[in-house]
Amino acid sequence: MVDILREIGMIDRALDSIANIEFKKVDLARGQYLYLVRIYEHPGIISEQLSNLIKVDRTTIARAVKKLEANGLIERRRGPDNKKIKHLYVTAKGKQVYPFIIRENEHSNAVALKGFTEKEAEQLHDFLSRARHNIDGDWDFVKHGGKRKY
Repeated sequence: MVDILREIGMIDRALDSIANIEFKKVDLARGQYLYLVRIYEHPGIISEQLSNLIKVDRTTIARAVKKLEANGLIERRRGPDNKKIKHLYVTAKGKQVYPFIIRENEHSNAVALKGFTEKEAEQLHDFLSRARHNIDGDWDFVKHGGKRKY
C-alpha cells in the first residue's frame, strides 16, 4: 500500500514552517493563523466547535485562543442565553491580518498545484477530502476515549 501520510505530513510541516516565519511580522505565533482564519470565517464560534473544525483537542484550542486574545487579534464574548459559553470573534486588528493570511494561502496553494491541470487539482482535492472524511470517524472515536484496533 502506498504511504500517502508521509507526503501529506511533509507538505503540512513545510507549509506550516513557512507560514510561521512569514506570520511573525503580524503577531501570529506558531500555527495561530489557522485559528484566526476559522474564527473569522465562523464569527461567534465556540471552542468545542472550533476544536471539531480544526481537529485539535480543547486544551490546544484554549492555549491558542488565550494567545490570540492576549495579542488583541480575537475576543471572547459571553453568549446571550448562556453566560458560561464564550463565543469567539475576530477584533479589528485580527480583521486587518486576515487578508494577508489568505494571500499567503492562495500563493502556497498555487505553488503546490504548479503543473497540475485544473481537473487534476480538483481530483486531488476530492481524494484528500475523501481521505479526511475516512479519518473523521477515528478522530472523533479516539478523542472521546475510544481505542482503535490495529
